[in-house]
Amino acid sequence: QTKTGIALLYDEVSKNAYDVRLKLTKEVLTIQNQDVICVGGSDHSANHRTVTLRRQPVGGLGLSIKGGAEHKVPVVISKIFKDQAADQTGMLFIGDAIIQVNGINVESATHEEVVHLLRNAGDEVTITVQYLREAPSFLKLPLGSPGPSSDHSSGTSSPLFDSGLHLNGNSTNTAPSSPSSPIANEPKYEKRWLDTLSVPLSMARISRYKAGTDKLRSNAFEVLALDGVSTGILQFYTAQESADWLRAISTNISDLTLQNMKMANKCCSPSDQVIHMGWVNERLEGTDSSQLYKFKFLALKGSSFYIFSTPPVSTLDWVRAEKIYNLCEVLFKIHKLWLADDCWLQANFYLGIHQDFDFEDQRPYCFSVMVGHGKSHYFNVELGNELAMWEKSFQRAIFLEVQRTGSKTYMCSWQGDALCFTVDFALGFTCFDSKTKNVLWRFKFSQLKGSSDDGKTKVKLLFQNLETKQIETKELEFQDLTAVLHCIHSFIAAKVASVDPVFIDSQSIARKYMYSN
Repeated sequence: QTKTGIALLYDEVSKNAYDVRLKLTKEVLTIQNQDVICVGGSDHSANHRTVTLRRQPVGGLGLSIKGGAEHKVPVVISKIFKDQAADQTGMLFIGDAIIQVNGINVESATHEEVVHLLRNAGDEVTITVQYLREAPSFLKLPLGSPGPSSDHSSGTSSPLFDSGLHLNGNSTNTAPSSPSSPIANEPKYEKRWLDTLSVPLSMARISRYKAGTDKLRSNAFEVLALDGVSTGILQFYTAQESADWLRAISTNISDLTLQNMKMANKCCSPSDQVIHMGWVNERLEGTDSSQLYKFKFLALKGSSFYIFSTPPVSTLDWVRAEKIYNLCEVLFKIHKLWLADDCWLQANFYLGIHQDFDFEDQRPYCFSVMVGHGKSHYFNVELGNELAMWEKSFQRAIFLEVQRTGSKTYMCSWQGDALCFTVDFALGFTCFDSKTKNVLWRFKFSQLKGSSDDGKTKVKLLFQNLETKQIETKELEFQDLTAVLHCIHSFIAAKVASVDPVFIDSQSIARKYMYSN
């Protein structure tokens, strides 16, 4: 199903915006500009049209103009009055820039100079025009077909108001002149929407922010293709229009991403399937540059969480990821949702390990992925449903990896003894001597009642003895304590999910928000 509509294309260099038509299909977003084309008669180029107008006693030239060199825009035809001289030629259109008047070049002329020329040009006026495809929006030219208008000359020749040339000019001939009309075999012209740029949506990304900053564009966004081709800044007249187009384009991108995942999974073993992938913005830490955010492409595949600078498009591309982490050793955490009443909701992921973050970020829909050695990646997505999908996908990918792996063993020590610590999906926690393999202690997941750590290498695990009901404290030291704590969290969450999946779903912060809205 094709969606069409009008938007403004904003030029950040000239600071002007002009009307474009958007056409959205399942796979492509096309930007169209209005232009005048030759549809019949002799084969003339529509770039420049020379038209002779015969001034009428009533109605004059039958057109109005706007613009001028003083406003850095050409003088353009802003109105054409039905059944009057300009309309009868069939060769002039609203949006035509006037290039010449009776052989005099007016491309650099002011508004008043062109008005004076046209009003004093006599009964026959020959003008050369070229359709202005990128007419600045401040000219407020109507997009529709020429039609009757009740708006007459404003009395002053302001570039932002129409100067009416449908009134009588200085005529030397008082007899009625014959009407301007097309001659046989003369070319026939039509104003049409023509494709200017097509942006393929497969692996495309959307940005509502000014490049690298936290400054949200008002009712505007940009779509960038995989090869870097950009639509430019698309502005909409209302917030509702902007939201509708944002959702529609995002949905099509998501559908195409799903197709790409299915294709990739045909080449992968059942244990190495892609669970989810897509574009995010990563916040860059520890930098003084203005580029606070950078596009990254994330993927959850098999046992790993991948971070790419560009999407993987072939099997070989998976080895060139910027970062690869084991899913059992990461922790997904939602930070912000933007609620309907503009309040912030600070939220932790189910069983989230408490950690204080000092983020002064103004973007909604933020999450972090905490990795080993206390490090973390901080991401933002454009829409709430994308945040909900990442939350759900991380849960699923981690739970699948825990069930596939079954157990993970880490080297550790206590009081100089080299030990091994195993987290097992079926058995729980086991600690044994790394040399003799003798089991020192074993507890079920349900026996873990609490923990504390020094934030560096040492952790205390508090277990309840099933017979005595007393709490037993086990102290261990790990090289990468964060990875071990994340692993414990992953196994416990997966265990709870296997017993009570409804409870896990009830903890979804992002999905609760999506359903309530």
